[in-house]
Amino acid sequence: MKTPKRLQPLVDDGLVDEVIRPLMSGKEADVYVVRCGSRIRCAKIYKEAHKRSFKKAVQYTEGRKVRNSRRARAMEKGSRFGRRQQEETWQNAEVDALYRLAGAGVRVPQPYGCFDGVLLMELITDEDGHVAPRLNDVSMSAEQAREDHALVMQYVMRMLCVGLVHGDLSEFNVLVDENGPVIIDLPQAVDAASNNNARAMLERDIKNMSEYYGLFAPELLDSHYAEEIWALYEDGKLHPDQELTGRFEVDTHTADVDAVMLEIKAALAEEEARRERVRGAERLDGDAV
Repeated sequence: MKTPKRLQPLVDDGLVDEVIRPLMSGKEADVYVVRCGSRIRCAKIYKEAHKRSFKKAVQYTEGRKVRNSRRARAMEKGSRFGRRQQEETWQNAEVDALYRLAGAGVRVPQPYGCFDGVLLMELITDEDGHVAPRLNDVSMSAEQAREDHALVMQYVMRMLCVGLVHGDLSEFNVLVDENGPVIIDLPQAVDAASNNNARAMLERDIKNMSEYYGLFAPELLDSHYAEEIWALYEDGKLHPDQELTGRFEVDTHTADVDAVMLEIKAALAEEEARRERVRGAERLDGDAV
């Protein structure tokens, strides 16, 4: 096939020997199957910002740190240079996340580098060597659903252990090879400590996965992994080998608003009395003078 324009520099530099065929076209990138020497890999070509349809990207980039202060200022100003840096940061976020998650024991495609907006990475295949299917194209037994769901919950937990939330996890962003689920599509990965949307995104990720696996094992719909994982994270008790239960006692007690208001009023009255005593003491000192 004709080599796409964005892949030609990689062919010229010897990083890619042959573009075999298109694999998929998504909201943020186009992916091709390529040959690198004797290895078959995939090349993910990120779309430019004005062509991407990823919604509310600013929610995902909140809290991302840019070490170079000149770049950070340019990104804030929205200059041409700044926009280029924003694109580079968006693309590099996936490479960084892939390396961090692989090191944390999360099954993700192995990255081989990002070159001018093209990410070279492992092509996930099934046991017959064909491109692995997405989870949404896979049906399974209840037992298999429970097993794979537990593995995905472990992956979500391990992501959070290294400070990341996927942010767009669903049956469309998971591949299934002979060893089980593989997490993909991570340019929007969220920094859990500095992004105010992190908890909501974690809850949505887990809800999406539980609802899909719940099609085959309905009891998973009543699990509470999001609450359990986030509570452990907030308490500083989350670790990669944490044994999750999916159970969590939700506090259903309503706040006693009247009691809280009484406490606030009492505190205000006490503070006013203190100030009055101070003013009285100041008046006495003035009279003495």
